[in-house]
Amino acid sequence: MPAVLGGLGVTILTTSRGVMTGHAAKKAGVGGEILCNVW
Repeated sequence: MPAVLGGLGVTILTTSRGVMTGHAAKKAGVGGEILCNVW
């Protein structure tokens, strides 16, 4: 997953474990669909 605004932004995505940030999903080892990028 690419960094949003050079790491200053946040990616929100939906996974099988619910809605979470890109950082939390990467840490949990799950993938999903990107809902939005916030910067």
